[in-house]
Amino acid sequence: MLVTSRRTRRWVLPKGNRMKGLRPHAAAEQEAYEEAGVQGAVCPIALGSYRYRKLLDTGASLLVDVDVYPFAVTGELDDWPEQEERERRWFPLVEATQAVDEPDLRDLMRSFRKSEFANLDKSGALLARVRAVKEELRMFHWFQALLPRQGRFFELFEAHAQTLVAGGGALARLLQGGPGMNQHIREINEREEEADSITREVKQSVRRTFLTPFDRASITSLISAMDDAIDEMQQTARATGLYEISAFEPEMRDMAAIIVDSARLLAEALPLLRHIHANAARLHELTGRLVRLEGQADDIHAAGLKRAFKTHGEANPMGFIVARELYGRLEKVVDCFEDVANEIDGLVIDHA
Repeated sequence: MLVTSRRTRRWVLPKGNRMKGLRPHAAAEQEAYEEAGVQGAVCPIALGSYRYRKLLDTGASLLVDVDVYPFAVTGELDDWPEQEERERRWFPLVEATQAVDEPDLRDLMRSFRKSEFANLDKSGALLARVRAVKEELRMFHWFQALLPRQGRFFELFEAHAQTLVAGGGALARLLQGGPGMNQHIREINEREEEADSITREVKQSVRRTFLTPFDRASITSLISAMDDAIDEMQQTARATGLYEISAFEPEMRDMAAIIVDSARLLAEALPLLRHIHANAARLHELTGRLVRLEGQADDIHAAGLKRAFKTHGEANPMGFIVARELYGRLEKVVDCFEDVANEIDGLVIDHA
């Protein structure tokens, strides 16, 4: 989603200055509400940054550094503060990169989901590298081409990843509180059932298929790690219903946003396994991001527990116990995504 700037009417990301008392990603969330009228879950870890020159009211033109945060939109408002001053519009990612002016921002947007630009990248260096890799692994590629496709393993991996994306989005909406919480819990339960069906089909296909694209144990380990993630989402949702939690701390919402971004990264990584040799570098980059997100989630988890202890203390020990339970569930979801990343790394090492 892009919005138009007030003065030049060019397409830009919603953005603004840091706000006193708010962490940077929370300020970004506020700007998204004010300028674009959207609500959702903002990941507390920046995707990257870019620099541009801003024309001030004084006439000065100064360089500004902008940190960009992934933001999962869960709602669009009909009325918002700057509604009369800007236009907002959804773009396909490729078209969005063409709409903005800043070269560094274009590069950052391309890195958000590189697979969408794969067919557009005609870099001679890249093509030369791919040709070299293919030549070195020519016989291995020939053998891979003989492997049967009827197992549908790649298709099932990607379908399961989509349940994680949907489940993560529902979890983020759930932790925003408000009306509809029971509906979000129900959706997470339904997504978990879909994921279970996919997992069973993968495990049955492993037994039925004579030749598999990867080692049977690796296939089973990968789909099981993915299934653990959606199972833990379901356990988190059940905890909110069991303890009748209706208000959530900022750190809880931050961890939910990390889960959303982890699911997004995984959804890009899984299709790349179809051509693991050519995509090894990108797969390594994506799994590295997943591992770093898990490390950041650990820090947020610790900060959240500290806040809960100070808030509840001796006066409300049960409140602290409930908060600790929910934080623990959220941490397990993120840990599962790291496990998936490690499984993918193992496949890259073995096959690329």
